[in-house]
Amino acid sequence: MRDGFAVSEFPVPALDFTPAVEAETRPLWEKLKSRVTPIEWRTQAPLILAINALKREKNAVILAHNYMTPEIFHGVGDYVGDSLGLAREAARSDAAIIVQAGVHFMAETSKILAPDKTVLIPDLRAGCSLASSITAADVRLIKQRYPGVPVVTYVNTSAEVKAETDICCTSANAVQVVEAAAAEWGVDRVILIPDEYLAKNVARQTEIKIIAWQGRCEVHERFTGADMAELREAYPNAEILAHPECPTDVIEASDFTGSTAAMSDYVMRRKPKQVVLITECSMADNVAVDAPETEFVRPCNLCPHMKRITLENIYQTLLTGQFEVTVDPAIAARARAAVQRMVDLPPPLKPARYDLVKARHHVEVELI
Repeated sequence: MRDGFAVSEFPVPALDFTPAVEAETRPLWEKLKSRVTPIEWRTQAPLILAINALKREKNAVILAHNYMTPEIFHGVGDYVGDSLGLAREAARSDAAIIVQAGVHFMAETSKILAPDKTVLIPDLRAGCSLASSITAADVRLIKQRYPGVPVVTYVNTSAEVKAETDICCTSANAVQVVEAAAAEWGVDRVILIPDEYLAKNVARQTEIKIIAWQGRCEVHERFTGADMAELREAYPNAEILAHPECPTDVIEASDFTGSTAAMSDYVMRRKPKQVVLITECSMADNVAVDAPETEFVRPCNLCPHMKRITLENIYQTLLTGQFEVTVDPAIAARARAAVQRMVDLPPPLKPARYDLVKARHHVEVELI
């Protein structure tokens, strides 16, 4: 045991960086060498090959979130993207085993959507400040306070919270889901939990009134309007892209605000000469691999939970079957209805953008 959590008794064996390994991984090295040092690569390359061999042997896939480090995202991820994209892949994958290279609520979502599959997470401590900010008991009290008002829940929540709510959303489709829920329930207001800033930013994009919870992402809430002013002064020609979990003064100072998928798409389509991504550090590294013509300025806030996932513990997980994520079947059935309702919506024509290009100003939300 370590810090109250089980730790594998199976250490990762030393894997040699042989000439054969070097030759087989050379195309990937050419792709990653601007993000990974040669010393790191000597350790990473054998693990990448070993992981990919284990996946084939065990009929497993790895779902890698945009916040994974480049060697995971590009080296072993079978499906990569934001939480909405990974949720959809979990639902339709025909693999026997899903390894979640992300955080615990994502693994739970995979299990909810694919109950017949084995879902593994490489480190049980990979949590989420948003998921920890609200409980199922909180949601039950909210519903008592606002009877008849639909509850839209961000996927960054536990299975127990999802089970108490009506429909889930991600930052890519939150506006679409809020409007769909209001239409289905025949109301003009919706409860959107738990991220306060996402709720405030959604409120600027819709006529639907928003009731919000005071939860925050520990990565995105650290960015400030003052940070943005400093970036503008230091990099006057840079285009600034922010995540909608950021405070509203950050959004007001950005050129574009959207989900991680929307930010990636923006860079790949527009190919700006210089860009700042106001989100978790590894996002910029992963997009930069595929956008060599763009210079990335990195105001770095790391997610400590995402960084618990490593090549080493992914290898251990595939080798030993640790740590399996399970969800109580009764909770899973109720949570599945909320997640499936989101998945069944037609994909947005474009991932939602939250910046002031579309925003209505001075929209208040009711904070619980």
